[in-house]
Parts: sequence; structure tokens; C-alpha cells
Amino acid sequence: MSTPTINSPIHYQITTENPQQRFVKIRAEFPVKDKITTVKLPAWRPGRYELGNFAKNVKGFRVLDANSNELSYRKTNKDTWEIASENTDSITVEYLYFANELNAGSTYFDENQLYVNPVNCMVYVPELVNEPIELKLEINTDWKIACGLRQEKNILFANSFDELADSPFICSSQLESATYEVENYKFHIWFNGLSTIPWEKVVEDFKKFTTKQIEHFGHFPTSEFHFLIHALPYTAYHGVEHLTTTVITLGPTHQVFKDLYKELLGVSSHELYHVWNVKSIRPTDMLPYNFSQENYSELGFVYEGVTTYMGDLYLLKSGVFDLSNYFLEFNDQLQKHFDNAGRFNYSVAQSSFDTWLDGYVAGIPGRKTSIYTEGCLLAFVSDIYIRRATNNQKGLEDAMRSLYTDFAQKGKGYTSEIYKQILESTAGISFDSLFTNYIFGTEDYEQILNECLNYLGLKIAKIASKSYSESKLGMKTLPKNGNAVITSIAPESPASLVCSIGDEILSVNANKLNNDLDNWLTFSATETHSLSIIRNGKLQEISLSANESTFYPKYEVQLIEELSEEQKAALKAWAEI
Repeated sequence: MSTPTINSPIHYQITTENPQQRFVKIRAEFPVKDKITTVKLPAWRPGRYELGNFAKNVKGFRVLDANSNELSYRKTNKDTWEIASENTDSITVEYLYFANELNAGSTYFDENQLYVNPVNCMVYVPELVNEPIELKLEINTDWKIACGLRQEKNILFANSFDELADSPFICSSQLESATYEVENYKFHIWFNGLSTIPWEKVVEDFKKFTTKQIEHFGHFPTSEFHFLIHALPYTAYHGVEHLTTTVITLGPTHQVFKDLYKELLGVSSHELYHVWNVKSIRPTDMLPYNFSQENYSELGFVYEGVTTYMGDLYLLKSGVFDLSNYFLEFNDQLQKHFDNAGRFNYSVAQSSFDTWLDGYVAGIPGRKTSIYTEGCLLAFVSDIYIRRATNNQKGLEDAMRSLYTDFAQKGKGYTSEIYKQILESTAGISFDSLFTNYIFGTEDYEQILNECLNYLGLKIAKIASKSYSESKLGMKTLPKNGNAVITSIAPESPASLVCSIGDEILSVNANKLNNDLDNWLTFSATETHSLSIIRNGKLQEISLSANESTFYPKYEVQLIEELSEEQKAALKAWAEI
């Protein structure tokens, strides 16, 4: 490794050997001046607001002085080391990182590629986070490098650790790319794992939603941006935002440009919107990011919810989606919302704070909501409130542009009160009720959703589920070896009286299941059903009887049969059709 210089005092090196073992060798050289130097590995990664525990992937950790003599150290917590550095002016940290997980936020190494998210595998010295960095990659000579950092051959350069941490990259011989420009900003689309790509269609669609987003914000935060897309042979759907890049995993490969194409467009538009919303427009709680601990915030309904709403809406506004395609995405959010009884227990603001506790797993039944789903629906309501109050002259995009120009571009974060004030100044009306009752409260969304949809000449249709177990018994299931495992139970339903989540149903009325639960339930002439189940490893018999109530209806947005002229104008302005 080269000697530190004034321009680049911090040097990293990644060496790739024995890909079948999945370990990458990492070296990091830092200048030091104190008796004790603290070295840390990030505790989490932006875009995933939970602790990552990345240090579990580290082995063979050791530290050398300027003369390659080994230095003593002690570990003070799960991802922090204290180095005895009194008699040296530099230290070199060496370790192996297990790179065996491939998702949009991980680090992965095999015979065909090196994929790195520096935030989960690169140690740093807290006092040196603002120093420039040089990263040398010891990789196969025929591998291309897809990355948002400045690059000279196999060396990457970052102005700070934050920039390095926020700059994932893929090294592979299987990379295919195309480039397009919008208002002198350059965008690169990289596919890893696909060779046959309908570039004309892909570039056309990406350029459309990119153009519309930039048009509304009036400025793009960086001069270049890279979409890094892993096409995987198995089912996958994941995206992570960064300032100059996004990483997306999507699969199976053979469906990327077929059934999954609208998912590719959706996640790509979503992640591009994040370049403004959270990478630039950031809560004060996260400005700057503190990689050493949780960054609690109640504003997930903005940085994820607004992004979920606007990401899909820009596909509609740009003409990439028509109304029917857009409504499929909106219906999905409605379904998730109404199926989740946790909306009556925990507000979206509370759920945002608790992503650090259990935000990315289902959690206990009925405890919490989703910052993506509830945030999306409340963003829609906020958008319509603004449009209704301004006779369709303004929308949520105007409020977000104000957050960008008045706060993000001036290096300032925002709070919930600031966000509320911007909504109110944009609309000229009070948002007290929305914030008190819905964002920070647990009032039922149905009334405000119906009001806002009606403004556009739309309505929510409730359609009875075709599944007997859902509609009449109030339970959702997933197949398991021919049986049915209960995954969700509607409150006050017949299933809620005798069933538990996790019960595995083996038979109905003495008929063994073979992925045919509803067939046997509807085959019986009686409304009372005898079920054999496994609960906590024990066989049990339970009885279920349907009542007059129905559960888990399907929610669908539909056009009202006869729209008024006002509704037609509002729908046209909102969708820009």
C-alpha cells in the first residue's frame, strides 16, 4: 500500500483471492497522532434504519505500525477497537470480511464479481471522517467497475468517509451499460447478470421519469448518477438509495423485462427520488449521519412514505404508467394498510421511531404500521389537500421543492414542525388535524382517503375476497408442504377465537390438505369446520364456525361512473394527463 500523502492521507485496499471462500481482504491505513486510536465499523447503513451488526462478518483482525510491527488493541464494543498507537505515525488495519450475501445493501464476492457496500465493511477513524480517501482494488484485469466515485483505472477516490460509505460499486466482466442525459446531468444504467437488454425501451422509460422529477425540483443534486442493477436467477426485489448511485436487485432474471419490468421501473423511480428526499432533504436527526449508533427519527413517513408515493406518481405523470398501471400500485398500498390492524395501535410516526427495534420484520400481531405504506397514503392525502386548497395550482411536489431549496441546498435539516409549516404555506390551510389525528395519531384513514379520492373522481371499491378462509373465517395462510400456515388473523373474526398465528393446518373435516384449504372448507355442507392443526409441536383439534361478518375484502380504486367537470380537471392536473 502506498505511503499516505497530503492529498490522500487515508488509503484502503481490497484484495480478492479464493472466491469460493467468499472472503475479501481489506487493508486500511490511517495517519495517527494520539496514544490511543479508535477504529470503528459502521453500526448501520443508510436506507435501512436498523442496526446491521456488520462486525459479525469480520475475522483475522490485526493492526500494524508504520514499520509493519503488530500493535496491541482491545475491543470496546461489538464494532469498536482501541489501538495502542503511541510510537507510530500511522497504523494499518487488516481483516477478512465474509462477503456471502447478495442484496441491495450487502457486500458479495464470487468467481464472477466483487460487489461492495463500503458502509458495511470499511472501518474508519472518527476523527478522520472528513479526510480524502484512496481505495485500490486488486481485482481481475478484465472486470469493469461500476461506481459513482471518481476513478482512475482500479483506484477509486472519495472526499470523505461519508462519500465512500455512500458509494457502492460492482466489479465484474458481466456488466452491461447505457447512458442518457437530462439537462446536462448524466445517468448511467448498469445491468449485472444480463446480456440481452432492450436498451431503447429501458432508456426511453428511465429518461421520462428522470426528466419529470428534475423538472419539478428544478435541479439535480449531483452531476452524474448510476443505477446499479443486479439481475438475479431467483426471486428478488430490493433497492437502496445513495447520492450518486442506487443498487437494485431484481429476479428471477428471465422475468426482468417481462412480468417484473414494471417493478424495475417502480423501484428505479423510487430510488431516484431518494436522491432528493433523504440523501439531500434530511431530518435534523440524521444530519449528519452518525454511523456509530441508532439515528432515531419520527419522520419515516416523509423520507420513505413520500418517496413511495411520489416515485410511483412520477411514473404516471411522465407517461411511463397509465392510470390502470398506477392504480395497481396504489391498490397494493391500500390493501397492506387495511389488512394491518396495527394501524389502530401505533401511529406511523411511532412506527418510524421503532424501525430501529423491529422495523423490517412483521413483529408481534397488530403492533405497528409501515412507514412506506402509511407514509405513502398520507402523502397522497397531503397532495390532494394542497391541490384542493389551491385549485390544482400546487401539489406536494411544490412543498418538497421548498424543502429542497430552502433547507437541503442550504445544508439545513428539517423537523416534523418544519415539514408541517411547509405543507401549510404551500396550501394556505391548516394541517393540524392530519398531523394530530393521523400522522401522530391512530384515527382510521378511510374517511380522508375517500374524500381525497372523490376529489379526483375516484372511489374505493371493497370486493369480497374469493378465499373462504379469508372472507368468512378471517385468516390468511401460506402453503407449507401441502398444509396451510396461518400468517394473519382479523380481529373479532371466527379465527381470532380459536386460532393462533403460526398454526399449521393439516386437515379439514378429516380430509388431509394438499394445498387445497379453501376447496375443503367450501366442500362441507356445514358452516362448522373441524381442523387438525399443529401448534407448538403438538397436534390439536379445533372447530371454526363462520358468522354473518366478512373479513379481508380486496380494496380497489375505481373511477366514479359520471365525473363532474371539477373532478375531470382535478384528475387531469394531478396525473398530468
